[in-house]
Amino acid sequence: MEAAFFDLDKTVIAKTSLIAYAPTLRKTGYLSIPMALRTAWGHLLFKFFGADEESLEKARKTALRLATGLNQQAMRRLVRDNLTEVIEPIVYDDAIDLIEEHKQKGHLLVLISASPTEIVEPLAEHLNIDDFIATTPVVDSQGRYTGEVEFYAAGSNKAEAIIDLAEEKDISLENSWAYSDSSTDIPMLELVGNPVAVNPDRELKKEAEERNWPILEFVRPIALGERIPLNRRWIAVTILTFLLGAGIVKTFKRFRSIN
Repeated sequence: MEAAFFDLDKTVIAKTSLIAYAPTLRKTGYLSIPMALRTAWGHLLFKFFGADEESLEKARKTALRLATGLNQQAMRRLVRDNLTEVIEPIVYDDAIDLIEEHKQKGHLLVLISASPTEIVEPLAEHLNIDDFIATTPVVDSQGRYTGEVEFYAAGSNKAEAIIDLAEEKDISLENSWAYSDSSTDIPMLELVGNPVAVNPDRELKKEAEERNWPILEFVRPIALGERIPLNRRWIAVTILTFLLGAGIVKTFKRFRSIN
């Protein structure tokens, strides 16, 4: 059997899935404004300066702290209830075409992401993808997140999970495909006979060029309101300006109160 493994964030969808859900989480009280800003800024730093295993570990611990005590079933309902509004507008047209192409060839489709199963599973179902690999959080006897994970689907862990799945389903990795945007997924890409870099970060682009891996640029997210994807650098400048502006306003108010 042949398979096609698709990373989720910035490969199938135009944003990080957790960032995409941030407004919904904030609106429903799961995420404060400062938390949302820190999360968004951390995401931008990853995109511009890369994300090694140490950085991913720090991000994981931060996400776990934010989730600790939340009810898993409530989170699942929130994700599913807002799937169409949050995710559909940012799915890449090119990714949908590629998924359909693999589907027509009879390949097993696998969505793989460091995001939790609560986000990845419903999206895999929505896109008619056969299987998924995602981070599995630990919940207590009352169904609340403990802040720990059973399995963290990132870096080399993704590669190990793919190997396990290949053994379970008799997948020929030599004849399979893998798609990702991140250098942290190089272990996953190295496993298959047909690795493809999609919207690669700087390190992955360099690696792909050295190894003659195909490089794809997905630029047409399915947007219900906005068809043109925002430039990454413009987003970074906008958020940085907002953060600096907030600091300036706060300082100004403090100065006014003193005088």
